[in-house]
Amino acid sequence: MLQKYGKIKEKTNVTYYSLFQKNIVLLQLKRNTDMNKNIQGHLFALTANILWGLMAPIGKSALAEFSALSVTTFRMVGAAACFWLLSLFCKREQVDHRDMLKIFFATLFALVFNQGVYIFGLSMTSPIDASIVTTTLPIVTMIVAAIYLKEPVTNKKVLGIFVGAMGALILIMNSQNTGSGGGSVIGDLLCLIAQISFSIYLTVFKGLSQKYSPITLNKWMFVYASMCYIPFSYHGIAAIQWAEVSTAALVQVGYVVVGGSFLAYICIMTAQRLLRPTVVSMYNYMQPIVASIVTVVIGMATFNLEKGIAIALVFLGVYIVTQSKSRKDFEKEGKEV
Repeated sequence: MLQKYGKIKEKTNVTYYSLFQKNIVLLQLKRNTDMNKNIQGHLFALTANILWGLMAPIGKSALAEFSALSVTTFRMVGAAACFWLLSLFCKREQVDHRDMLKIFFATLFALVFNQGVYIFGLSMTSPIDASIVTTTLPIVTMIVAAIYLKEPVTNKKVLGIFVGAMGALILIMNSQNTGSGGGSVIGDLLCLIAQISFSIYLTVFKGLSQKYSPITLNKWMFVYASMCYIPFSYHGIAAIQWAEVSTAALVQVGYVVVGGSFLAYICIMTAQRLLRPTVVSMYNYMQPIVASIVTVVIGMATFNLEKGIAIALVFLGVYIVTQSKSRKDFEKEGKEV
Protein backbone atom coordinates (compact mmCIF):
# COMPACT_ATOMS: atom_id res chain seq x y z
CA MET A 1 0.00 0.00 0.00
CA LEU A 2 2.78 2.39 0.95
CA GLN A 3 4.67 1.44 -2.19
CA LYS A 4 1.59 2.19 -4.30
CA TYR A 5 1.11 5.54 -2.52
CA GLY A 6 4.76 6.38 -3.11
CA LYS A 7 4.39 5.71 -6.84
CA ILE A 8 1.28 7.91 -7.03
CA LYS A 9 3.07 10.72 -5.16
CA GLU A 10 6.10 10.40 -7.43
CA LYS A 11 3.87 10.50 -10.51
CA THR A 12 2.07 13.59 -9.13
CA ASN A 13 5.39 15.34 -8.50
CA VAL A 14 6.52 14.55 -12.03
CA THR A 15 3.22 15.97 -13.37
CA TYR A 16 3.60 19.19 -11.34
CA TYR A 17 7.23 19.49 -12.46
CA SER A 18 6.20 19.00 -16.11
CA LEU A 19 3.50 21.67 -15.77
CA PHE A 20 6.02 24.00 -14.12
CA GLN A 21 8.49 23.45 -16.96
CA LYS A 22 5.75 24.01 -19.54
CA ASN A 23 4.74 27.31 -17.89
CA ILE A 24 8.37 28.44 -17.82
CA VAL A 25 8.72 27.67 -21.54
CA LEU A 26 5.47 29.51 -22.35
CA LEU A 27 6.55 32.55 -20.33
CA GLN A 28 9.91 32.55 -22.09
CA LEU A 29 8.24 32.30 -25.50
CA LYS A 30 5.89 35.18 -24.61
CA ARG A 31 8.84 37.25 -23.41
CA ASN A 32 10.76 36.54 -26.62
CA THR A 33 7.70 37.38 -28.73
CA ASP A 34 7.19 40.68 -26.88
CA MET A 35 10.88 41.49 -27.32
CA ASN A 36 10.72 40.72 -31.05
CA LYS A 37 7.65 42.93 -31.44
CA ASN A 38 9.43 45.70 -29.53
CA ILE A 39 12.47 45.48 -31.82
CA GLN A 40 10.22 45.47 -34.90
CA GLY A 41 8.40 48.55 -33.60
CA HIS A 42 11.68 50.44 -33.16
CA LEU A 43 12.88 49.44 -36.65
CA PHE A 44 9.63 50.59 -38.27
CA ALA A 45 9.67 53.92 -36.37
CA LEU A 46 13.31 54.44 -37.36
CA THR A 47 12.61 53.68 -41.04
CA ALA A 48 9.60 56.04 -41.17
CA ASN A 49 11.60 58.95 -39.78
CA ILE A 50 14.55 58.27 -42.09
CA LEU A 51 12.12 58.50 -45.02
CA TRP A 52 10.64 61.73 -43.61
CA GLY A 53 14.11 63.11 -42.92
CA LEU A 54 14.96 62.69 -46.60
CA MET A 55 11.66 64.28 -47.59
CA ALA A 56 12.49 67.69 -46.08
CA PRO A 57 15.27 68.62 -48.55
CA ILE A 58 13.68 66.70 -51.44
CA GLY A 59 10.23 68.20 -50.84
CA LYS A 60 11.72 71.70 -50.54
CA SER A 61 13.37 71.25 -53.96
CA ALA A 62 10.07 70.14 -55.51
CA LEU A 63 8.42 73.34 -54.24
CA ALA A 64 10.64 75.31 -56.64
CA GLU A 65 8.46 74.10 -59.55
CA PHE A 66 5.15 73.20 -57.91
CA SER A 67 2.95 75.02 -55.41
CA ALA A 68 2.63 73.62 -51.89
CA LEU A 69 -1.04 72.83 -52.53
CA SER A 70 -0.20 70.91 -55.71
CA VAL A 71 2.57 68.87 -54.03
CA THR A 72 0.25 68.03 -51.14
CA THR A 73 -2.51 66.90 -53.51
CA PHE A 74 -0.07 64.79 -55.55
CA ARG A 75 1.04 63.23 -52.30
CA MET A 76 -2.43 62.35 -51.05
CA VAL A 77 -3.83 61.09 -54.37
CA GLY A 78 -0.64 59.22 -55.29
CA ALA A 79 -0.38 57.48 -51.91
CA ALA A 80 -4.11 56.61 -52.00
CA ALA A 81 -3.60 54.93 -55.39
CA CYS A 82 -0.58 52.99 -54.03
CA PHE A 83 -2.48 51.75 -50.97
CA TRP A 84 -5.58 50.70 -52.92
CA LEU A 85 -3.40 48.89 -55.47
CA LEU A 86 -1.53 47.09 -52.67
CA SER A 87 -4.81 46.19 -50.93
CA LEU A 88 -5.82 44.15 -53.99
CA PHE A 89 -3.03 41.70 -53.13
CA CYS A 90 -3.81 41.59 -49.39
CA LYS A 91 -6.50 39.81 -47.42
CA ARG A 92 -9.69 41.91 -47.50
CA GLU A 93 -10.45 43.51 -44.16
CA GLN A 94 -13.96 44.72 -43.40
CA VAL A 95 -14.13 48.13 -41.70
CA ASP A 96 -16.93 48.66 -39.19
CA HIS A 97 -19.12 51.49 -40.54
CA ARG A 98 -19.05 53.04 -37.06
CA ASP A 99 -15.28 53.42 -37.37
CA MET A 100 -15.41 55.31 -40.69
CA LEU A 101 -16.05 58.61 -38.89
CA LYS A 102 -13.14 57.91 -36.53
CA ILE A 103 -10.92 57.20 -39.55
CA PHE A 104 -12.00 60.53 -41.07
CA PHE A 105 -10.96 62.43 -37.94
CA ALA A 106 -7.75 60.41 -37.78
CA THR A 107 -7.13 61.59 -41.36
CA LEU A 108 -7.51 65.21 -40.33
CA PHE A 109 -4.88 64.91 -37.60
CA ALA A 110 -2.49 62.46 -39.31
CA LEU A 111 -2.56 63.90 -42.83
CA VAL A 112 -4.59 67.06 -43.48
CA PHE A 113 -3.44 69.06 -40.43
CA ASN A 114 -0.06 67.30 -40.24
CA GLN A 115 1.67 66.50 -43.52
CA GLY A 116 -0.44 68.89 -45.60
CA VAL A 117 0.04 71.84 -43.25
CA TYR A 118 3.75 70.95 -42.87
CA ILE A 119 4.30 71.33 -46.64
CA PHE A 120 2.72 74.79 -46.50
CA GLY A 121 4.88 75.72 -43.52
CA LEU A 122 8.00 74.41 -45.26
CA SER A 123 7.21 76.53 -48.32
CA MET A 124 7.09 79.67 -46.12
CA THR A 125 10.02 79.06 -43.78
CA SER A 126 13.57 77.76 -43.96
CA PRO A 127 14.42 74.03 -43.65
CA ILE A 128 16.42 74.82 -40.49
CA ASP A 129 13.42 76.47 -38.79
CA ALA A 130 11.18 73.58 -39.82
CA SER A 131 13.69 71.09 -38.37
CA ILE A 132 13.84 72.96 -35.05
CA VAL A 133 10.05 72.96 -34.77
CA THR A 134 9.91 69.17 -35.34
CA THR A 135 11.78 68.67 -32.04
CA THR A 136 8.58 69.69 -30.19
CA LEU A 137 6.72 66.50 -31.21
CA PRO A 138 7.90 64.22 -28.32
CA ILE A 139 7.17 66.95 -25.76
CA VAL A 140 3.65 67.57 -27.06
CA THR A 141 3.00 63.82 -27.39
CA MET A 142 4.06 63.24 -23.77
CA ILE A 143 1.60 65.93 -22.61
CA VAL A 144 -1.28 64.62 -24.77
CA ALA A 145 -0.59 61.00 -23.68
CA ALA A 146 -0.59 62.09 -20.02
CA ILE A 147 -3.96 63.82 -20.44
CA TYR A 148 -5.75 61.34 -22.71
CA LEU A 149 -4.14 57.95 -21.97
CA LYS A 150 -3.19 58.78 -18.36
CA GLU A 151 0.38 57.78 -19.20
CA PRO A 152 2.74 58.74 -16.34
CA VAL A 153 5.15 61.64 -16.86
CA THR A 154 8.19 60.00 -15.27
CA ASN A 155 11.60 61.52 -14.58
CA LYS A 156 13.19 59.13 -17.09
CA LYS A 157 10.73 60.15 -19.79
CA VAL A 158 11.33 63.88 -19.22
CA LEU A 159 15.11 63.34 -19.08
CA GLY A 160 15.07 61.26 -22.28
CA ILE A 161 13.07 63.86 -24.20
CA PHE A 162 15.36 66.65 -22.93
CA VAL A 163 18.56 64.76 -23.86
CA GLY A 164 17.18 63.87 -27.30
CA ALA A 165 16.05 67.44 -27.93
CA MET A 166 19.48 68.78 -26.98
CA GLY A 167 21.11 66.38 -29.43
CA ALA A 168 18.74 67.34 -32.24
CA LEU A 169 19.16 71.08 -31.59
CA ILE A 170 22.98 70.82 -31.46
CA LEU A 171 22.90 68.99 -34.78
CA ILE A 172 20.56 71.53 -36.37
CA MET A 173 22.56 74.53 -35.15
CA ASN A 174 25.82 72.89 -36.21
CA SER A 175 24.45 72.37 -39.71
CA GLN A 176 23.42 76.00 -40.06
CA ASN A 177 26.39 78.27 -40.67
CA THR A 178 24.62 81.41 -41.77
CA GLY A 179 21.66 81.70 -39.42
CA SER A 180 18.10 80.72 -40.23
CA GLY A 181 17.65 82.97 -43.21
CA GLY A 182 14.34 82.63 -44.99
CA GLY A 183 12.47 81.90 -41.79
CA SER A 184 8.89 83.03 -41.26
CA VAL A 185 6.77 83.25 -38.12
CA ILE A 186 3.68 82.05 -39.99
CA GLY A 187 5.66 79.20 -41.58
CA ASP A 188 7.07 78.19 -38.18
CA LEU A 189 3.58 78.26 -36.63
CA LEU A 190 2.22 76.04 -39.41
CA CYS A 191 5.04 73.55 -38.78
CA LEU A 192 4.18 73.64 -35.05
CA ILE A 193 0.49 72.99 -35.79
CA ALA A 194 1.59 69.99 -37.86
CA GLN A 195 3.53 68.57 -34.88
CA ILE A 196 0.66 69.11 -32.42
CA SER A 197 -1.75 67.51 -34.88
CA PHE A 198 0.40 64.40 -35.31
CA SER A 199 0.88 64.02 -31.55
CA ILE A 200 -2.91 63.98 -31.16
CA TYR A 201 -3.16 61.32 -33.87
CA LEU A 202 -0.48 59.11 -32.25
CA THR A 203 -2.24 59.24 -28.89
CA VAL A 204 -5.99 59.54 -29.48
CA PHE A 205 -6.27 57.17 -32.46
CA LYS A 206 -3.91 54.43 -31.28
CA GLY A 207 -6.91 52.09 -30.98
CA LEU A 208 -7.58 52.23 -34.73
CA SER A 209 -4.02 51.18 -35.53
CA GLN A 210 -4.43 48.14 -33.27
CA LYS A 211 -7.81 47.19 -34.73
CA TYR A 212 -6.99 47.47 -38.45
CA SER A 213 -3.93 46.79 -40.58
CA PRO A 214 -1.81 49.74 -41.84
CA ILE A 215 -2.90 48.98 -45.43
CA THR A 216 -6.62 49.14 -44.61
CA LEU A 217 -6.31 52.30 -42.53
CA ASN A 218 -4.10 54.14 -44.99
CA LYS A 219 -6.15 53.35 -48.08
CA TRP A 220 -9.15 55.06 -46.47
CA MET A 221 -7.21 57.86 -44.79
CA PHE A 222 -5.45 58.94 -47.98
CA VAL A 223 -8.76 58.84 -49.90
CA TYR A 224 -10.33 61.13 -47.29
CA ALA A 225 -7.27 63.41 -47.44
CA SER A 226 -7.49 63.54 -51.24
CA MET A 227 -11.15 64.56 -50.99
CA CYS A 228 -10.15 67.39 -48.64
CA TYR A 229 -7.47 68.81 -50.98
CA ILE A 230 -8.69 68.20 -54.57
CA PRO A 231 -11.47 70.86 -54.51
CA PHE A 232 -8.91 73.54 -53.55
CA SER A 233 -6.08 72.43 -55.86
CA TYR A 234 -7.90 71.37 -59.03
CA HIS A 235 -7.56 74.68 -60.92
CA GLY A 236 -3.91 75.11 -59.93
CA ILE A 237 -2.98 71.59 -61.08
CA ALA A 238 -4.94 72.02 -64.34
CA ALA A 239 -2.89 75.16 -65.09
CA ILE A 240 0.52 73.42 -64.70
CA GLN A 241 2.60 73.50 -67.90
CA TRP A 242 3.80 69.91 -67.76
CA ALA A 243 6.13 70.31 -70.74
CA GLU A 244 8.14 72.85 -68.74
CA VAL A 245 8.43 70.70 -65.61
CA SER A 246 11.91 69.21 -65.17
CA THR A 247 12.55 65.48 -64.76
CA ALA A 248 14.22 66.21 -61.42
CA ALA A 249 11.03 67.82 -60.09
CA LEU A 250 8.96 64.80 -61.17
CA VAL A 251 11.40 62.43 -59.42
CA GLN A 252 11.24 64.59 -56.28
CA VAL A 253 7.44 64.48 -56.26
CA GLY A 254 7.65 60.72 -56.86
CA TYR A 255 9.77 60.35 -53.73
CA VAL A 256 7.32 62.47 -51.70
CA VAL A 257 4.50 60.13 -52.80
CA VAL A 258 6.22 56.74 -52.55
CA GLY A 259 8.92 57.28 -49.91
CA GLY A 260 7.57 60.11 -47.76
CA SER A 261 3.96 58.92 -47.80
CA PHE A 262 3.30 55.33 -48.95
CA LEU A 263 6.27 53.56 -47.30
CA ALA A 264 6.61 55.97 -44.35
CA TYR A 265 2.97 55.60 -43.28
CA ILE A 266 3.09 51.80 -43.48
CA CYS A 267 6.10 51.94 -41.16
CA ILE A 268 4.78 54.54 -38.70
CA MET A 269 1.40 52.83 -38.30
CA THR A 270 3.07 49.48 -37.69
CA ALA A 271 5.28 51.14 -35.06
CA GLN A 272 2.18 52.75 -33.53
CA ARG A 273 0.67 49.28 -33.01
CA LEU A 274 3.76 48.02 -31.19
CA LEU A 275 5.13 50.99 -29.21
CA ARG A 276 3.91 53.68 -26.83
CA PRO A 277 3.08 57.08 -28.44
CA THR A 278 5.95 58.90 -26.66
CA VAL A 279 8.48 56.29 -27.82
CA VAL A 280 7.25 56.56 -31.44
CA SER A 281 7.45 60.36 -31.31
CA MET A 282 11.05 60.25 -30.00
CA TYR A 283 12.19 58.96 -33.39
CA ASN A 284 11.26 62.37 -34.79
CA TYR A 285 14.72 63.42 -33.59
CA MET A 286 16.15 61.17 -36.33
CA GLN A 287 15.04 63.58 -39.05
CA PRO A 288 17.77 66.22 -38.49
CA ILE A 289 20.32 63.37 -38.22
CA VAL A 290 19.26 62.13 -41.66
CA ALA A 291 19.43 65.65 -43.10
CA SER A 292 22.92 66.09 -41.62
CA ILE A 293 24.16 62.76 -43.02
CA VAL A 294 22.80 63.65 -46.48
CA THR A 295 24.67 66.97 -46.49
CA VAL A 296 27.90 65.17 -45.51
CA VAL A 297 27.44 62.46 -48.18
CA ILE A 298 26.83 64.94 -51.00
CA GLY A 299 29.80 67.04 -49.88
CA MET A 300 27.88 70.07 -48.60
CA ALA A 301 29.20 69.60 -45.04
CA THR A 302 31.81 67.67 -43.07
CA PHE A 303 31.40 65.29 -40.14
CA ASN A 304 32.86 66.66 -36.90
CA LEU A 305 32.95 65.93 -33.17
CA GLU A 306 29.87 68.07 -32.45
CA LYS A 307 27.79 66.08 -34.94
CA GLY A 308 28.99 62.83 -33.36
CA ILE A 309 28.05 64.03 -29.85
CA ALA A 310 24.66 65.26 -31.07
CA ILE A 311 23.82 61.93 -32.72
CA ALA A 312 24.90 60.06 -29.56
CA LEU A 313 22.63 62.30 -27.44
CA VAL A 314 19.64 61.58 -29.70
CA PHE A 315 20.10 57.82 -29.42
CA LEU A 316 20.70 58.12 -25.66
CA GLY A 317 17.47 60.10 -25.31
CA VAL A 318 15.50 57.46 -27.23
CA TYR A 319 17.00 54.72 -25.04
CA ILE A 320 16.14 56.54 -21.79
CA VAL A 321 12.51 57.02 -22.89
CA THR A 322 12.18 53.32 -23.82
CA GLN A 323 13.37 52.43 -20.30
CA SER A 324 10.74 54.62 -18.62
CA LYS A 325 7.72 52.92 -17.04
CA SER A 326 4.38 52.89 -18.81
CA ARG A 327 0.93 53.00 -17.25
CA LYS A 328 0.74 49.18 -17.51
CA ASP A 329 4.02 48.85 -15.61
CA PHE A 330 2.65 50.97 -12.75
CA GLU A 331 -0.61 48.98 -12.69
CA LYS A 332 1.33 45.68 -12.51
CA GLU A 333 3.23 47.01 -9.49
CA GLY A 334 -0.04 48.10 -7.87
CA LYS A 335 0.95 51.76 -7.93
CA GLU A 336 -1.29 54.68 -8.82
CA VAL A 337 -0.50 56.56 -12.02
